[in-house]
Amino acid sequence: MGSGIEDLEILKEAEQLADEVWELTKGWDRMPRDVVGLQLARAADSIGANIAEAFGRYHYPDKIRILYYARGSLFETRYWLNRADSRKLLPQEAAPVYQARLVDLGRRLNAFVRRLRTQAAGRKAQSDRQSLTANPPRRP
Repeated sequence: MGSGIEDLEILKEAEQLADEVWELTKGWDRMPRDVVGLQLARAADSIGANIAEAFGRYHYPDKIRILYYARGSLFETRYWLNRADSRKLLPQEAAPVYQARLVDLGRRLNAFVRRLRTQAAGRKAQSDRQSLTANPPRRP
């Protein structure tokens, strides 16, 4: 039944991914950790943080705008994963697995935005109908 933030599957996935990236990068040597690892961990954390922030917004346009920030952070995470992979900082099989998960998360994020757009359109139509019945047009 829940409608709380804890029930958002997309947020759970973003949190799990961010925690895995944290574990992956925290043991790197200083320069790779400071240059790539820090950016990668921040970008991965930002995906979930923006999803959580969007959940807390009341108006649909605010929710959607902040979900686009989450999408931007997702693409930034993909960039930093590519950098980590090209610099041989990741186990050989890790990059394709993380990239695939990010692609899936991006699709789910896009579907979430589409759902919110549909809900917003439905609310607007309902509001318009209520406005018309509350204030019927005057006839001359």
